[in-house]
Amino acid sequence: MEPQTGNLYLIPCTLGDTPPLEVLPLLVKKAVEHIDHYIVEHEKNARRFIKTIVPRKSQPDLHFSIINKFTDDAEIPDMLAPCFLGHDVGVISDAGCPGIADPGAAVVAQAHLKGVKVVPLVGPSSILLAMMASGFNGQNFAFNGYLPIDKRERKTEIKRLERLSMDYDQSQSFIETPYRNNQMLESLVGALQPQTKLCVACDITLPSEYIKTFTAETWQKMKIDLNKRPTIFIIQK
Repeated sequence: MEPQTGNLYLIPCTLGDTPPLEVLPLLVKKAVEHIDHYIVEHEKNARRFIKTIVPRKSQPDLHFSIINKFTDDAEIPDMLAPCFLGHDVGVISDAGCPGIADPGAAVVAQAHLKGVKVVPLVGPSSILLAMMASGFNGQNFAFNGYLPIDKRERKTEIKRLERLSMDYDQSQSFIETPYRNNQMLESLVGALQPQTKLCVACDITLPSEYIKTFTAETWQKMKIDLNKRPTIFIIQK
């Protein structure tokens, strides 16, 4: 008799050094307790998270596949092999929810193709938490990933997103590499129209959490250091 196919669990983790059970439901802990096969961005980060949430779990018994921007698409199907031996497999992002602005989405797509049941678990998503706290249109919004690094191209893209927000009443959110956050804020206040609203949501769920919404004109007068702090930017015209 062939073993029943295992499930693919999408396991959220914390957005920083917050005690896991302050922001994660008990169901996440229960999933980690029984799953030994994982698909992760970085093994070291995943092991640390697993040890934090289930300290007594045997680390030598864990099996990891790595998925990141360097992973070849041809490698992904084999990552689901344990499912066809009856094992559940967990996907863990480096921060927040797997599959959202995260390479784990490719594994989920493959699971659907192969008939593996996908089980998303509840946990913190910085994108949704920032939208919730922004005061912007939560019925029509878009996440745009990273904007261009080149200053001229970035300014053009900011202007384009501002027009989209105005034309469609659509909130526009995006992120930046944390060490370039201050430059991004400077670019935003320089490119946006004075009365366009900008929400800066930084260190979400951490003790240093900072979430403020002001006009671009007001932001020009403010001083905030966002360097190396995970941040979501949202604009609404």
